Amino acid sequence: MNRLAAMDAFVRVVDTGSFTGAARQLRVGQPAISKMIAQLEERVGTRLLLRTTQGLMPTEAGENFYEHAKRAVEEADEAEAKARGSGAALNGRLRISGAVTFMRLHVVPHLPKFLAMHPDLDIEVFMDDRNVDLVEAGIDIALRMGDLQDSSLTARKVGQSPRVVVASPEYFESHGEPTSPADLGAHQAVVYDLRSGGTVWNFSQGLVQSAVTIKGRIRLTAAEGVREAVFAGMGLAVASEWMFAPELASGKVRRVLQDWDLPPIDLWAVFPSGRTASSKARTFADFIRRELTSEFSTDDDGGAD
Repeated sequence: MNRLAAMDAFVRVVDTGSFTGAARQLRVGQPAISKMIAQLEERVGTRLLLRTTQGLMPTEAGENFYEHAKRAVEEADEAEAKARGSGAALNGRLRISGAVTFMRLHVVPHLPKFLAMHPDLDIEVFMDDRNVDLVEAGIDIALRMGDLQDSSLTARKVGQSPRVVVASPEYFESHGEPTSPADLGAHQAVVYDLRSGGTVWNFSQGLVQSAVTIKGRIRLTAAEGVREAVFAGMGLAVASEWMFAPELASGKVRRVLQDWDLPPIDLWAVFPSGRTASSKARTFADFIRRELTSEFSTDDDGGAD
């Protein structure tokens, strides 16, 4: 039995939920897939699949085996791609993750272009404002903002955005516009109560520094909620320019305190620890860096590595 071929068949059975689906992808007969899985289970000495009303599902042992088998198949594909040369086309599946709002506004709209460039590649997008375990979730590349808490991560800087103070025109009409950071104490804020958020902000203007604690009656743990609360006139927000880019352009929200600076926020392409990033993941990181640079026409200090 070809061990790698059997692993590939097993991964495809789990992904498609059936022997037939895996056979179709591999362009072989369904009995051949059944035979490979039976031989694989005999080799490892345990059941890997269970038949349910929803189709074939991995057992607990099968779930553990799946991640290792998937990685082994991808690494074999990577080795072949390197042997063929850097000009070889990308294929297979790329799994990416990132915060919901950033992915929706600044990644998903660019995916048609990336897919057109790589017609043999499929993409799975995992959108979550929380950081997911890349290895456990089988993620190839994550896009994360702010300071990276885990120093063991392999990461590349792919972009940078200014932070801004924004609110709806209706809010400013009712409550007035702050003219200095100190004025923020008299305003209600929509607080993004997650990483890169919080209530204490350090403004600067030349050599002048101003630390301000904002206050607000509403705190949210998702950027989508922050956006909607700002649109509803519930207060001003301190956020990355990325979070409100379409609305800043359209005038739906307005930026204030433009002569004061806040620490910018960095965007990182993060790869699973303990192994070399795949060519698919590296290519996607380069693509997103170029697209963001083009979209915002900003210089990220060349910090792509």
